[in-house]
Amino acid sequence: MERRSFLKTLGAGMGVYSVSSLFDSATLGRVEAATRSVATQSAIDVGQNETYWREIQQAFSVSRRMINLNNGYCCPSPRIVTDAVVDYIWQQEEAPSYTLARLLPPFRESVRQGLARVFGCDPEEIALVRNASEALEILLFGIELKSGDEVITTTQDYGRMRTTLDQRSRREGIDVTLFKIPTPAESDEVLIEGFKNAITPRTKIILMSHQINLTGQILPVKEICALAREHDIEVMVDGAHSFCQFEFKQEDVGCDYFGTSLHKWLMAPKGTGLLYVKRDKIEKLWPLMAAPERMDDNIRKFEEIGTHSEAPYLATGEAITFHNTIGAAPKEARLRYLKDYWAKKLMEIPKVRLHTSMNPKMSCAIATVELEGTEPSAMVSYFWDKHKIIVVAINHDEFRGLRITPNIYTTLDELDYFCDVFEHIAKTGLPKSA
Repeated sequence: MERRSFLKTLGAGMGVYSVSSLFDSATLGRVEAATRSVATQSAIDVGQNETYWREIQQAFSVSRRMINLNNGYCCPSPRIVTDAVVDYIWQQEEAPSYTLARLLPPFRESVRQGLARVFGCDPEEIALVRNASEALEILLFGIELKSGDEVITTTQDYGRMRTTLDQRSRREGIDVTLFKIPTPAESDEVLIEGFKNAITPRTKIILMSHQINLTGQILPVKEICALAREHDIEVMVDGAHSFCQFEFKQEDVGCDYFGTSLHKWLMAPKGTGLLYVKRDKIEKLWPLMAAPERMDDNIRKFEEIGTHSEAPYLATGEAITFHNTIGAAPKEARLRYLKDYWAKKLMEIPKVRLHTSMNPKMSCAIATVELEGTEPSAMVSYFWDKHKIIVVAINHDEFRGLRITPNIYTTLDELDYFCDVFEHIAKTGLPKSA
């Protein structure tokens, strides 16, 4: 193996916190230097330090020909992550029957350990999967339920998960109870009360989003998990958006199961996810794809998916390093500051309605805004066709609007331009052709 390849492999063996510097030490070094320069500042002050974030923005290879305000779908990776994916792919191609079967898979254990540190749990409770949907379908299809058993979730939970429950309902006769939550909810108490009122003697599972993908509403997961334990109910948490967007550990959530996509706010390679299963519950949960009986109590049974590329999983180590170098608290502060920056401007415009709380406990990077009397889908087309701004329409039975999700590479100038275009639409309306 040539020298550079050997060094990266050696670095992977030493752990995910050292391997990144072997890929692009110049980029990571600039991020580290910038972070040291603000080490004495509070997280909130760092979040508003434009000099610092201009340096961080240089770590991304995103195009400035467009303004991407739909990071809630999938986030661009820092350059060191993309470089790592490519490099690991080249390693795979040297001799796939050896590299894929023997050489590279053991190095994913370093990534597992790194994710466990970020989440604050035992590495033996984390499976590396492809996305939040796969993680949650493993849970929803793998848990033993019988006809008449009840699962509770909200009308705003993710559509794919509701489809999963619907299939189990049609196939096995389980009951699914949906209830509405306020939009926005301004207190934990009203959310806790909603779950409490929905519980019946037949309730076996609560499926809940840590953060609603439609509006960015953050739910009081720990309190609802405590409520569920009083009734011997297990809780599955959809953390697709919360993980690495705002700071928390497993003990701050207190759930039995947790699933997330790492290619969202950790900004890992596309097609990477995390499944957390509390250790004493692994054995009773069936994997989505068959695993041998000897693996019944092994978290890795959920990774038995056949031949696949190791590159995205291994390069997740670089994403962890980048996240840790910036720091969870300053990152959270910056994301919330960006949301507040555009939202406060738009709230001064007549007929604008924000479907997301401005309470920092209730939201972070994601918010949904409505211009009353204007069709969201038409606004999406106009923003892109005329201004090359990417936003997404939310058309829900209970509300509608545009979901806006900037990221740490987003500049204030870009948000100013978005706000100017939005205000122009509010004043003059959309052109008839839009």
